Amino acid sequence: MMWQFEDKGGRSCCLIPEVTGLLQETWRTSWRNKAAQDQRCAPDKATRNVFYVQRCYRYERPQAGRYREFTQLGIEMLGSADTDRAKALLRTCLDAIDVAYQFDDVVSRGLSYYVEAGFEAAVERLGAQKQVAGGGAYAEGVGWAVGVDRLVLAKMKS
Repeated sequence: MMWQFEDKGGRSCCLIPEVTGLLQETWRTSWRNKAAQDQRCAPDKATRNVFYVQRCYRYERPQAGRYREFTQLGIEMLGSADTDRAKALLRTCLDAIDVAYQFDDVVSRGLSYYVEAGFEAAVERLGAQKQVAGGGAYAEGVGWAVGVDRLVLAKMKS
């Protein structure tokens, strides 16, 4: 779901709740064929790794650690099904930040585009909003995202 509206200057604006869905659509409609040409391979063998940092928005009542505006940092391995590599990369990133976390290899993710169980990292001392990262496999690849705001809270409480 996106929120589209015009600002006071009449310019078109769009607020997004997360990035993965947009990247999946872009991969399906244009990047896959471009990657296949660049790699000189069939479109179903093409891959592209994407890193992003994006401000996102949710239409829910703000709570401690759950804001209407938040920053998402993510990695999407488009055209890949290497979930183990994605999990290892997430763990490496969290270890480098030196935050104590629990990693759950198999969780039910609440987003409909996942094609199998996902994975999550949580920091228990954050309480109800303890999840700091999550991801999984989807038809176009595998990826994960970190909630930067929650990660900062976790570091502050360590």
